[in-house]
Amino acid sequence: MCRLFGLTSAPRTTQATFWLLDAPDSLDVQSYRNPDGTGLGYFDADGRAELFREPIAAWEDRRFAAEARTASSRTFLAHVRHASTGEVSPRNTHPFLHDGRLFAHNGVLEGLDALERHLGDAMSQVAGDTDSERLFALVSREIDAAGGDIGRGITAATRWVAANLPIYSINLLLITPTDLWALRYPEINELHLLRRPAGGRHGGRPLHHSDAAGATRVHVPALAAAPAVVVASEPMDEHPDWRPLASGELIHVAPGGTVRSVLALPDPPAHPLTLADLRPQAAASQHAGPEAAENRAP
Repeated sequence: MCRLFGLTSAPRTTQATFWLLDAPDSLDVQSYRNPDGTGLGYFDADGRAELFREPIAAWEDRRFAAEARTASSRTFLAHVRHASTGEVSPRNTHPFLHDGRLFAHNGVLEGLDALERHLGDAMSQVAGDTDSERLFALVSREIDAAGGDIGRGITAATRWVAANLPIYSINLLLITPTDLWALRYPEINELHLLRRPAGGRHGGRPLHHSDAAGATRVHVPALAAAPAVVVASEPMDEHPDWRPLASGELIHVAPGGTVRSVLALPDPPAHPLTLADLRPQAAASQHAGPEAAENRAP
């Protein structure tokens, strides 16, 4: 299953070290679980997006790991891809960038022909084959229609999708140079939130975690001194305040760590999908676990 990771320490800048599909210090198993792409997006001091995407597992690209290790920003977005729709290629690798916003998605939605018709001219911003990038194009169009209000844009776009398209999951993260938005919908795939004080639960400690599936490793020494809000596919340290987002919950994290939560999608999808409904490639992408690593290992 694709993994999402977002972090904001705005207005403070942090230096973050991300290991996605594992760093060069341990390459033997973890990168086989989500081998179809790794991506990291953040913003420089002037608010310009920096985007690193490779359609390969992290163990095959040490340059990517080295770049990610030196990243410095107020907001970060990372994604590990297990392809469900579209070929394994740079253009299909998350995060996606449009109009100063970075976006990543975990899940599957179908009915892409109907989505493309609904997008109309907005399809011009879509370069790849994925359902994720098409969802982002719709979100971007609705943000523009809402006068730049990102929360309203996400809500309008995802409500249309929930009412009109077959959905397995549309968990998403979106960041700007100063803010972070996250949506979980429906309850199929988890998404967790942590409002983390400087130093974590015990004070003076960095964020350091390898998740239970071994698909994502994150080590952030700078967070020993800086507060942050983290959103991830699973709890990422021992802090007791991790909480799962509810189905349909949209959160907005503003500078200073203020978190606003709304139930943007209170109703279940009109056309829900189960694993049994998905194409084999899409189904495999949604429950990749340790057995996937064993099957792929040389």
